[in-house]
Amino acid sequence: MKSSSPAPLSIGQLAQRAGVAASALRFYESEGLIAGSRSAGGHRQYPRHVLRRVAFIRAAQVVGLSLPQIKAALATLPEGRTPTKADWARLSASWAPVLDERIAALQRLRDRLTGCIGCGCLSLKACALYNPNDAVGESGAGPRLLDRPDAS
Repeated sequence: MKSSSPAPLSIGQLAQRAGVAASALRFYESEGLIAGSRSAGGHRQYPRHVLRRVAFIRAAQVVGLSLPQIKAALATLPEGRTPTKADWARLSASWAPVLDERIAALQRLRDRLTGCIGCGCLSLKACALYNPNDAVGESGAGPRLLDRPDAS
């Protein structure tokens, strides 16, 4: 008699199919991003729908979402069934504002790269205009001006 559900994937099989290291899968599981079970022999095994979750996690990481953001997004998916195309579409639509802001930040960086990158270094003549007396340096380290859409 044939089983109605496909056999679960071992951690090695899932890693190979998903194109990630087994250590990444163990990490995702420890963070609550994916869930598996143990075989009678104590080996990790995963339902096949976890492949889609791992693909989502990787895509979300590529666009710059943090693990807490990814976990919150995955928490909106239905329990006990494989998410549908509509579920994934709804979830990925929530990325639009994040992507729009990331694109805007990259465009600001591109446009300012030959001038001031907001580091407060005073190493360029233009810094005397954008950051007189290294005033930005008083608020901490790093290129903080890049986070400001109005900074020139």
